Amino acid sequence: MARIVTILGATGSIGKSTVDLMERDLAREGGPAFKVRAVTAGTKVDELADVARRVKAESAVIRDKSRYGRLKEALDGTGIRVSAGDDAVCEAAAEPADRVLSAIVGAAGVAPTAAAIRAGNDIALANKECLICAGSSFMALAREKGVRILPVDSEHNAIFQLLVDVDPASVDRLVLTASGGPFRAKSADELAQVTVDEALHHPTWSMGPKITVDSATLMNKGLELIEARHLFGFPPEQLGVLIHPQSKVHAFVVFRDGSWHGELGAPDMRRPIDYCLNWPDRAERATSHLDLAEVGTLSFEKPDSERFPALRIAREAMVAGCGAPTVLNAANEIAVAAFLERRIGFMAIPQLVERVLEEADKAGLLHEPATVEAALVLDGQARDLAAGRLLAA
Repeated sequence: MARIVTILGATGSIGKSTVDLMERDLAREGGPAFKVRAVTAGTKVDELADVARRVKAESAVIRDKSRYGRLKEALDGTGIRVSAGDDAVCEAAAEPADRVLSAIVGAAGVAPTAAAIRAGNDIALANKECLICAGSSFMALAREKGVRILPVDSEHNAIFQLLVDVDPASVDRLVLTASGGPFRAKSADELAQVTVDEALHHPTWSMGPKITVDSATLMNKGLELIEARHLFGFPPEQLGVLIHPQSKVHAFVVFRDGSWHGELGAPDMRRPIDYCLNWPDRAERATSHLDLAEVGTLSFEKPDSERFPALRIAREAMVAGCGAPTVLNAANEIAVAAFLERRIGFMAIPQLVERVLEEADKAGLLHEPATVEAALVLDGQARDLAAGRLLAA
């Protein structure tokens, strides 16, 4: 029997990789293993209509209500149901499914993912904000509903695999790897001159603009540390980062006896997505395979928190806990958007984030959000602080 899948954020980078897997599955000898219940997107109405047709989705939802007419027209005669708006996205997420792929970028993905969990749907999680903005309440909700959270991020997916049947007491620490981004070798003076076009060119991964900039500042790795804390339950002192330019080892689990266990694979996001959709099984798919003889050398180095302060700032927010990660994430989204709009420089991104955290602390906002909804309120307050700081600059 085919597994039912809903794809939230079907036109983004992760969504497109998932669509590719679904198309391959439709052509599978012996019939498809998956059935796509719904696909959603924010504003890319033509892409969404194309995706819905290609994966033979039952329904398509566009978040932007003003584009409903265009979507309805594009899918007229296909039999695919059409709806629009934030509520419609949440309703699609809550429809019964074996897996809901949460790939909406930013805080916009939190409410639909929470709706999917409340409906009892297992989650293939690619949205970082669910754990960073509302990690404690989010995971508590998943436990309450008996929902499994399967991490799509390559690093967390690697750790998830490495921890199967492992006694947590035997683990010394978890180590996430980072490529180091396109500016790993640049000096502080050179980093101050980085342009938007340069920041959007990642040496290894093909990703959306926001996460590509986060990878360049190393904020992405800091956010992933916070995610790892919630996903796996290890304290900050047992979570670390190594720079690994080849991006072939995605994470390590270091055991108390000194053994290092790593998960290796080609840098192809279809692989962890495929793992999450098929879990607990492994399916053979036409994704990239790693040839270690061809790679030849694997190298590692410590991250430089002086040149890349975003990693330090994120770690401090993780240690502080409570509302600090929520504020960190919101301020970073505003800062990255301003950089992409060429309103601020590259090194102003971590500077703005740190200032907003300081202001939020002074304003008494760094309390622990008690619910997912409270986390979204704090997210909005932090965005207002960041926007105000930009206007004052």
